[in-house]
Amino acid sequence: MKTLNPLFVSLFLILTACSGPSIQKFQGMTQGTSYHISYWSESPVDAAAIKKAVEAELERIDQLLSNYRDDSVIEQFNKNRTTEAQETDSEIIDLIRIAQSVHKESQGCYDLTIKPFFELWGFREDVLAIPSDEQIQLTLARSGLDKLKVIDDTHLQKLHPELTVDVSSIAQGYTVETVSHIFEAQGIKHYLVEIGGELKTNGHKPDQQAWRIAVERPVPGKQTVQKIITTPKDLPTAIMTSGTYRHYFDADGKRYSHILDARTGRPVTHDLVSVTVIHPNPTIADAWSTALLCMGQEEGLKAANAQKLSALFIEQKDDKLIETQSEFLDGSIFSTAPK
Repeated sequence: MKTLNPLFVSLFLILTACSGPSIQKFQGMTQGTSYHISYWSESPVDAAAIKKAVEAELERIDQLLSNYRDDSVIEQFNKNRTTEAQETDSEIIDLIRIAQSVHKESQGCYDLTIKPFFELWGFREDVLAIPSDEQIQLTLARSGLDKLKVIDDTHLQKLHPELTVDVSSIAQGYTVETVSHIFEAQGIKHYLVEIGGELKTNGHKPDQQAWRIAVERPVPGKQTVQKIITTPKDLPTAIMTSGTYRHYFDADGKRYSHILDARTGRPVTHDLVSVTVIHPNPTIADAWSTALLCMGQEEGLKAANAQKLSALFIEQKDDKLIETQSEFLDGSIFSTAPK
């Protein structure tokens, strides 16, 4: 799952702004990162049972999608070096189908089979290793989402036996969505679910105030607020941010970002440092925040407009941060950070 790679958590919550004694909160660790839950209900609820249900769901998803545990369903698929069709979980198939759509619309920049390149460049062990052109070409030959075929709702087929799938760029968003279903099933309309900075809100706080979310300023070595988002009180809203500014290598005067372009097998070189996507569906928002960041400002903005995505782009030009909004982003939800 997302820990320090391939994406850094770039959202944090203004939980101190959530007033009212009836707000229930609990937190913990999952998928190598933290999670925070806030909710309240007009009707009495069993808080202990809700917490237990959330913890059980987090464990279930970890068992299904974690690329960091050998016994997960996705890792069992990866270990099976065959081009025969393999039976797997239908939820994985659903994520693959979403990823295939984003892969196509991002001209191949977004790709769930990019895992070998993180290892090749040293991001898994956090030690820079600049590969040769030959190593990159050999790795490209055994990667690519076009080498993964969906047979039906429960079967996948590798077209190269060494193909591996890393769902970390989409799994946390999906987990946020599945956890939110727990609250909805209990008739709880007001909640905030956050996992590793990926989050979804619904409803509002008990005092009728909207949930407010802080977007981190994309500057290495600091954690300050760039923007504050006031979420709609009558619509489910997912907010996902991807950034290049936390996990990178500096060597010989050059910066190597952990955001890798699947088309080249190399770190991106553009000036885009952060993308925030706001969408009703956390899974789609998670995938697209990664894809737009990979594509860069120009290509990413075109794709966001074509897909009617609400997205905030932040470029770094020398010491200046330059913001650009997609055509479908309602800028009124933003306020500036307090000084």
